[in-house]
This record gives sequence, C-alpha cells and structure tokens, in this order.
Amino acid sequence: MDESAKALASLTAASEAVGAVWVAALGGAMPGSRAEDDAAEMTDGGILAVNDALCDLRRHVEAVHAHVAAAIAARSRPELGSDGLSRRAGHRSPARLLAAATGGHPGDAARLIQVGEAMAGRMTFTGERTAPRHAHVAEALRAGRLSLSAAASITELLEKVAVHVDRARLIAVEAEITEQAVTLSLTELSTMLRRAEAWLVPDRLPEKIDELRTQRSLHVREEQGGMLSLIARLDPESAAPVRAVIDAIVGGHLRAHRGANASQQWGGGVVGRTGEPLDACSSEQTPETRSMPQLRADALVDVCRHALGCDEVPQLANTTVVVRIPLDALTSGIGVATIDGIAQPIDAGTARRMAGDAEVIPCVLGGESEILDFGRTRRLFTRAQKLALVERDGGCAFCGAPPQFTEGHHILWWSSHGGRTDLGNLILLCTSCHHRIHADEWEIRIEPPPSGDVTGGTVWFIPPARIDAHRRPRLGGRQRFDYRGAA
Repeated sequence: MDESAKALASLTAASEAVGAVWVAALGGAMPGSRAEDDAAEMTDGGILAVNDALCDLRRHVEAVHAHVAAAIAARSRPELGSDGLSRRAGHRSPARLLAAATGGHPGDAARLIQVGEAMAGRMTFTGERTAPRHAHVAEALRAGRLSLSAAASITELLEKVAVHVDRARLIAVEAEITEQAVTLSLTELSTMLRRAEAWLVPDRLPEKIDELRTQRSLHVREEQGGMLSLIARLDPESAAPVRAVIDAIVGGHLRAHRGANASQQWGGGVVGRTGEPLDACSSEQTPETRSMPQLRADALVDVCRHALGCDEVPQLANTTVVVRIPLDALTSGIGVATIDGIAQPIDAGTARRMAGDAEVIPCVLGGESEILDFGRTRRLFTRAQKLALVERDGGCAFCGAPPQFTEGHHILWWSSHGGRTDLGNLILLCTSCHHRIHADEWEIRIEPPPSGDVTGGTVWFIPPARIDAHRRPRLGGRQRFDYRGAA
C-alpha cells in the first residue's frame, strides 16, 4: 500500500472514530440536528474526547490534502505552460489555485504542496514510486501524530541543512526531531528547530549572527493619538541585557503580587504531591491589574528614570546575562552557545566577546570551583545551583517560560518532609505553574543520568488521575523544549 492509500485509509478510520466518540459523549443517544445542541449536552470528559477525535481527524485530512496538493502541483509544472492544470483552471500557479479553493493564503498552500511532495517520493522510469524523501515525517503525518504546519517546518529545516549534513545523519536527525515534535506546540517547535539548525551547521552561525546584528534598529515615532511608539529589533547579543533587566523587573513584580516567595531570591516552595501547603508563600496576594505589555512598558520607564535621576542603579534579582557554552568551544572560539532567555543560538566567537563583560557569566557547569550540592545545611538555593538548574530545566520545567520568570522550588518540602537543597530535589518553575502543580497535585520525578552528572537528569511530570486516568508521565525541562541531538 503506497503513502496515498495509507493516508486515505487512516482518514476513513479517523472519520469513523469521530462518529463513535460523538455518540459515546451523548451517553449513547443519537445525535440531534444541531451540533451546538449536542455539544451542550456532552459531559466534560465526553466533549474533551470529541475534541481529541476532531483534532486527529483534522490532521488526517491535512495528510490526504497534501497528497492532492502535490498532484495538482505536478500537473501544473512550469514547463507545461498554459496546458498546466492551474493555468487551465484560471490560476497562475498551483498555490493560487489551492488558496482560492480553501479561502486561505497562497503561502499556506505552498507549504501544503511542499509537504505533499516530501511525502510522495518520486516516480522512476519503470513507473514505481520511491520511498518518501522524508519518511519519518511522512509516517508521523499519515498516522495523525503530526500537524501539517509542524511537518512543513521540519521539512523546511531538513531541506536547508541537507547540503551540509550527510544522508545517514540527516535521516537520524529527522527521526529525532519528528519524535520530539509530536509533543510540542508550533511555537516550541520553531524554537527547537532554530537551535537544531545551529548545532547541525555551526559553520554558518557566525555569518547569521553578523547578519542579525546589521539588522538591529530602534524606531521612535509619535503617533497621532498622542502615544510615543518604540519599535526595537535587536540581535541576540544586544537583546540579552535588555531582556534580562526587563524580565527581572516584571518577574519580581509578578512574584510579589501573586504571593510567591519574593523575599528570598531563589524561592523554595513545594511542588511535590498530596496537596502540601506552599512553602513560604504569602497568605495575602495582591492582584496585579496591569497586562504583561503594560508591565514591560513600566519596567522600561523605570530603567530610564533611574538612568536619568539616580546616583545608583537599584539591585535587581536575576539580572546577570548567562551564556552557556561547552568548554572546548569557549577556548577554541568554534562552536555553538546559547543565552538564557533568548531562543536564537549564537556562535562561540560572539559568546567569547560577551564573556569579557563583567555582567556576563560564561556558564560551564560542573567545574571543580563550584559546589553544586549542599545537603540540608542550607535551605536557600545558591547562585551556582540556579545556573545548574537552568542547564537541566531550561527555564520553567513545566511550560518553558524563560529563566528570569522562574524560581527554584523543593520537590520534597524542605521544612517538614526532609527535602534536601540538592539539585536532585530542586526544580525551576514559574509562579503560575508552581501554583497549578500544587493545586492539581501533580507528581515530579527527576531521573538521574547514567553518567551521574549532577547538572543532568530527566524531568518527568505525572498528572493526577482526574487529568489522565493512566497517569502517563510527561517529559519536562530542557529535554522537552530543546534540540536533543545537541546533547
């Protein structure tokens, strides 16, 4: 059975599944004449099951549509001229034809064609079709595990790096990325692919960073309504201190107004199970009425006011810029580095230049000069431990928020449950996820790496039975959000 036949069979099965789940959600009753009336009668569990089935069906429809789009494009090849299918149908390109039919954008139609061509393989002189160019992506899309948008993003990366990476490695990379992508949102996948490109083709990174640097700009314009508009575009190196300061101010505000442990820099709350009380959280929480954009605007104004009128710059928690780089890359100047809170990787040369700044920490963890485990002799987290936690968790281990919006928390409660202030009992969480995990009684497990490296390990979140009856562990931390092949 070829890919098209497999996709069509999967589509049929997914369509039948929607009908079965719909009836089950109505308690076995026959569906009515109006979908909105049926939906209103469904239980919470039933309507969630219907939503899952519809999403699965949508992915299967996209897979079949990609095959159709590729066939339309093949019949509209430029060399066919006015005899091409799209021209005969009154459109100048297959993408325009598809966009007119879907009511969408030609760019989306072009991606549909791109994915279809990658899934189809090519026809040989004997009339046989070869295996798909990107077989792992094709299989995940056909099985309904991957959305069309995710498949398009992955194939775009694979095509971009194909001339720089040998075929065997490219296939392995495709398998790794596809498997990881099925658990990520499109935004998270985009960040991961950007980092994957940097690690796969590090030689191109210095040129890209230089290009980004030349594109930096700040436009200041007074609008007709009286507002002053600031539009800034900053390269990673320039953006790092700006984001670090603004995020630190905003994060401090959110912690103070949401009842987090604002008085202690690295936090220290419960994220274990059984509904234990939050450690050191204020009993009174002041509501914050400003939106995130307003908080960022106020932070920028505060920084500028201090620059104009204060003799001393105020002390801000967590404002140091942290650059993470392998030791060999730092010494040789060749390789890839990352900046905490910035998705775009940088080249080692840029990292070395930044490391010359006193406010930048080139973070190479596990050195003899740093003690990363303190046992029960200390309750508060040290700066070295915070840096090590970011290496493992990447930011909020649950939602992926930047490190500046997180605090360290004990997995086992420190005061009552013997929780040690060691890396194996600490985790980074933003305030929102900290409260959610506590309120919903999630479990957290840290699986040590085979090497025993204290900065490593795998973070797992286990949902309560009311969220997932099977309590299937969900991957968290950097291993979920970052490119695993770089490890």
